[in-house]
Amino acid sequence: MAANKFFSKCWKWTKRVVLFLFLSSLLYVIVCKWIMPPITLTQISNAFSYGLKRDYVSWNNISYNAKLAAIASEDQSFPDHNGFDWDAIQKSLHPKKNKKSRIPLGGAASTISQQTAKNVFLWQGSGFTKYLRKGLEFYFTFLIEKIWGKQRILDVYLNTIEMGPGIFGIEAAAQQYFHKPAKNLSRAEAAMIIACLPNPKKFTVVPISGRVAWRYPQILQQMRNIEDDEDIQKIIGNNR
Repeated sequence: MAANKFFSKCWKWTKRVVLFLFLSSLLYVIVCKWIMPPITLTQISNAFSYGLKRDYVSWNNISYNAKLAAIASEDQSFPDHNGFDWDAIQKSLHPKKNKKSRIPLGGAASTISQQTAKNVFLWQGSGFTKYLRKGLEFYFTFLIEKIWGKQRILDVYLNTIEMGPGIFGIEAAAQQYFHKPAKNLSRAEAAMIIACLPNPKKFTVVPISGRVAWRYPQILQQMRNIEDDEDIQKIIGNNR
């Protein structure tokens, strides 16, 4: 009888905690539709080792070229998917096709929406915590797709993603590497900054690393290839 009472009490508190976490996370996502996140776990963890260079800017103060470069390099199906690239996920889960790949089983490339969800609401890391994060990443990706919309997702992505040791966001990167505001980045400069992803501590923009020197001309070509896509222009074409 006492055991039943104990488990009943635990279940009641568990439901309350889950409800509180759900409502608070939902409220924070709604707030971040209009206000940039004040700080992220990734920014905090980097600040101790590298400092923190960050300067959020509005959508209209981000270069058209940076928006196009991000989509061209990181997620060309961004305008069309619901937050997840199911084709890439399915391929990564296929044992035979995955056999010669460096991508671990089930480790399909993340979309811009997934990267934004991870960067803003969650943490980096590996091991067990990575799998826990992946589950939460799906949850937050679903929310921002439904609540924010594509333009806001890309806006937050470009303002919060790490683009060098302790450098977060396109404005800080533009100032650090090219001594100009993000709205004035040329196509080549934007492509070079985006080319440092997904490992901006290793793949440096200035001095230019071998990987960035090899990658950014490819991004420029992809920018030319996708630029006339109507769905992409609906997202980024308002301040060309």
